[in-house]
Amino acid sequence: MNNGIQVLGISNAIVDVLAHIEDSFLAQIGAPRGSMTLIDEKRAHEIYALMGPAMEMSGGSVANTVAGLANLGGRAAYIGKVKNDQLGGIFMHDMRSLGVDVRLPPAADGASTARCHVLISPDGQRTLQTHLGACLDLSVADITADTVQAPRVILLEGYVWDAPHGPAAMAEAMRLGGEAGAVIALSLSDSFCVERHQQAFLDAINRHVRIIFANEAEIIALTDSSSFDEAMEKISDFEGLFVITRSENGSVISDKGKLVVQQACHVDKVVDTTGAGDAYTAAFLFGWTNDKPLQECAELGSRCAAAVIQQVGGRVEKSFLED
Repeated sequence: MNNGIQVLGISNAIVDVLAHIEDSFLAQIGAPRGSMTLIDEKRAHEIYALMGPAMEMSGGSVANTVAGLANLGGRAAYIGKVKNDQLGGIFMHDMRSLGVDVRLPPAADGASTARCHVLISPDGQRTLQTHLGACLDLSVADITADTVQAPRVILLEGYVWDAPHGPAAMAEAMRLGGEAGAVIALSLSDSFCVERHQQAFLDAINRHVRIIFANEAEIIALTDSSSFDEAMEKISDFEGLFVITRSENGSVISDKGKLVVQQACHVDKVVDTTGAGDAYTAAFLFGWTNDKPLQECAELGSRCAAAVIQQVGGRVEKSFLED
């Protein structure tokens, strides 16, 4: 029996700190343009001190998806670890202000709340400097029948497999979700994450996961393919529903080999590519959990992704469906 929650997200809870910068700033801090670099807490404070005006909001891939779904009018819940500090307060207030049911209270001690400095170049390219902090403390003890309950979909984030207790926590989420009748979905996060955990992801897909969200590079990495076409051939043998975004080439949905192709929407100017895939996933799941046809889900996803990259931040705004 469903408890009214359409999507429960479980992921690394991160506060995004977004700032527009010149590429000279990247050279100053030694960050390759377009890269994602893990940094320690000391370096995070140093970079923050050098940044200009910034916008702070709850972030992380699946957290962005959950927030976007809530803004579209969906019923969403979230499990992720933050500390009872300034950024943890920002994360909790932001998610709850959107109507998201946050299932874990902030930790009283331990590492500080995770942050990601999202450095946005003039052409919209983003460079990420990430301190993971408290989100790495997510463990099996946080994944219980009370925190999971019975959502229609449980969306897991691939990055969580990088955490010390992440694989065990995700296994417990899949077990509890299966018992509750939830559909398990997996976001592959990035191609390097897929390479690190390929066999674990394939095992999860074969045993528990019904919906897989990926981009072109991630699906090629998952299937050990040399091209997108080869990857599409290989996933036709799987039982799951594959939702694959391809940037300006739109998206492809594969349901046991049956394809739905969606063209990308026109974009006047790219402002910030942060969260385009997360927005697509939010809109797709909003449609899917409202029993819309796959083509309509894909179209809504494309429209949301196009809207997000023409603004700062990866959040689908509440006015989107009205517009």
